[in-house]
Amino acid sequence: MTKWLLIIAGTLVGLVLLLTLVGLALPREHRVASRISLRQPPESVFAVIRDFGAIPTWWPSVKQVSRRNDPQGREIWDETMEDGLEMGLEVATAEPPSLLKTVIVGDAPFGGSWTTRIEPVPIGSTVTVTEHGWVSNPIFRVISRLMGHHRTMDDYLKALGSRFGEQVSLQHFDQPL
Repeated sequence: MTKWLLIIAGTLVGLVLLLTLVGLALPREHRVASRISLRQPPESVFAVIRDFGAIPTWWPSVKQVSRRNDPQGREIWDETMEDGLEMGLEVATAEPPSLLKTVIVGDAPFGGSWTTRIEPVPIGSTVTVTEHGWVSNPIFRVISRLMGHHRTMDDYLKALGSRFGEQVSLQHFDQPL
């Protein structure tokens, strides 16, 4: 019995060590982008994505959003995701109707920014979200790589398309740092 417990414990320790070593070999930072096309003018798209308080009404992954009272006057929104994850997002840049950049604020084992560019095209708009992120914990780095860095952006863009009653096709781009 003791022999089997030692084998199981050794296997678990070995797995954690392996995940840690693989995570240490992966880059801490990443930059990826996802793009969709919508049959909406840039002004309409920007109005929807800029209204942070209404995001839970069209993006099912977000359960709650509230504006934080920031003593320095920054515009910070606290989001609670469906999995219980809570994070603060500061609006770093807002240039209607073409650019919105948010940055994760607070203490977390990950962080970064989303830059959303809305460009006019003959049929409406293209919307590109670029994530410049980092993951400090090597084990979380492995998990984020396995889940895919595009996953949350894709979920967001699909929900945005649904908000306008459109099915969207996603394009992925890996961008050099």
